[in-house]
Amino acid sequence: MTGFIPHTPVMLNEVMEALSPRDGAIYVDATFGAGGYAEALLEAADCTVWGIDRDPEAQSIGADLERRFRGRLTVLNGRFGDMVRLLGDVGVERIDGIALDLGVSSMQLDDPERGFSFHADGPLDMRMASSGMTAAEAVNRLTEKELADIIYRYGEERRSRRIARAIVETRRETPITRTGKLAELVRRVVARSKDGIDPATRTFQALRIYVNDEMGELERGLNAAEILLRPGGRLTVVSFHSLEDRQVKEFLQGRSGAAAKPSRHLPPKAVETAPTFKLLRRRVVKPTAAETEANSRARSARMRAAERTETPARQAA
Repeated sequence: MTGFIPHTPVMLNEVMEALSPRDGAIYVDATFGAGGYAEALLEAADCTVWGIDRDPEAQSIGADLERRFRGRLTVLNGRFGDMVRLLGDVGVERIDGIALDLGVSSMQLDDPERGFSFHADGPLDMRMASSGMTAAEAVNRLTEKELADIIYRYGEERRSRRIARAIVETRRETPITRTGKLAELVRRVVARSKDGIDPATRTFQALRIYVNDEMGELERGLNAAEILLRPGGRLTVVSFHSLEDRQVKEFLQGRSGAAAKPSRHLPPKAVETAPTFKLLRRRVVKPTAAETEANSRARSARMRAAERTETPARQAA
């Protein structure tokens, strides 16, 4: 990692207000990154924090914080979707709060060698962990239809077929292994939108989500939170695009009984399940104007928060 400068986590004040840290409680910063939420929790109360991140670099960054808050912070390497097992392995079965900050972290995005950014040339990697399929392998091995489906589904890119066709035609001549080459390819076939967003944005997002199984990870993480949180424990989720926010919204609405009711003309459900969560706010929370002005990455951020009820989790561990 080169030239990394820690960033203030997005919507920190809103996340801390929702989690309401207190002495003696146990919290999980489940997307540890540079440890911003963990540090804020540890400074706000005499609590214990467990960090989880699949990126090996997060543990090296967390080492300084672990020394500073000796005995109160431990960073575990792994996926937050596996946090029931990860925490169980260290004897933690119930917690009081979870912070999830979805998507790519600043330290990953700012390092060209990680291959997440289309603003600087680097190897087409995009892996949040150090193992698994790279974006280059996906781009050069998947069929045209598979690529088009991924770019459309995870990038919500209307010109996905055109992009997939261009990728396949280009790779016949030479493999696509650099972020710069892929970005320029997309820019050639997709016109820049009126809002100024780079044409490569959606394609890069789609490949990153696919390579890291981010939507599957989010589903597993939400279910794990339901299992781990004790009654009164709180969950906060900060997301950065509509796919993530929609999945979080549907999960929390379904678990809180706030989902849209079926038509009265349809047969009633055989069993009505008691809510496992209570929404802290019915509407999504957005960053302040001051934060978006100071940090452009906060512009698309959305936070949802809920409190665990006494109803047993619907998902088995």
